[in-house]
Amino acid sequence: MTVPFAPSRIRARLLASLTLIGVSLVGAPPSLHAAQGCSEDAIVVFDGSGSMSEMGFNLMDEPRIFAARRAVRRAMPQVAPFRNLGLLIYGPGPREACSNIDLRFAPIPDAAPRMIAEIDALAPSGNTPLTASVARAAEALGYRDRAGVVVLVTDGKETCGGAPCQLAASLSAEAHDLTVHVIGFKLRGEHFSWDSENQHDYREGQTVARCLADQTGGLYLTTETVDELITALQTTLGCPIFGRGPDLSGGVLPG
Repeated sequence: MTVPFAPSRIRARLLASLTLIGVSLVGAPPSLHAAQGCSEDAIVVFDGSGSMSEMGFNLMDEPRIFAARRAVRRAMPQVAPFRNLGLLIYGPGPREACSNIDLRFAPIPDAAPRMIAEIDALAPSGNTPLTASVARAAEALGYRDRAGVVVLVTDGKETCGGAPCQLAASLSAEAHDLTVHVIGFKLRGEHFSWDSENQHDYREGQTVARCLADQTGGLYLTTETVDELITALQTTLGCPIFGRGPDLSGGVLPG
């Protein structure tokens, strides 16, 4: 995993966060994640669009949402005791509309039970207002005045006309200290696309949302399995701790 360019004000925190990959093992006890609570609140922006109910590779897997639910059940109890967490879901709603963006709850202490319940009850449907959802999460965190973290979990593209790289530039310029991490989950060719503003920047197999991470000093992680998604959630939501990490030469988490 390469460390993208990060503004100096957050580069140190990014490098500290990267060390979590070496210690945030699946099922690791909470003591490995932090000696004390994280100072920044975080909101998980979760893809609840219709594609999350579709099958994975070769249509012989299970719907993505099944695996995502298992990952959330296992990861959240590891990180929730140390950071106030909120949840925003996009996709489901009364219409197949791009306005279906629902802040289920703002950051609260010990959010694991509520977050698990919300994801377990989620019935994916609708479109993918990815950019507007990240912007809404940033506003909920008060990004202009205080530090915060957004973790976007997505299986694909922006389908509502948003421009994620424009948003990324705006957040980078205006935020007090906001980091956006992007976790791509079971990305497939039909589930991601290129905006004209970005198509020369990213390789095939990467969502255009990657620029949200690149321009805010966040991590971009691609995941295929439940264990990989668990590790990605622990890595992005866990408190930064210092220590010797592994060789971070690739962008895909090991299984």
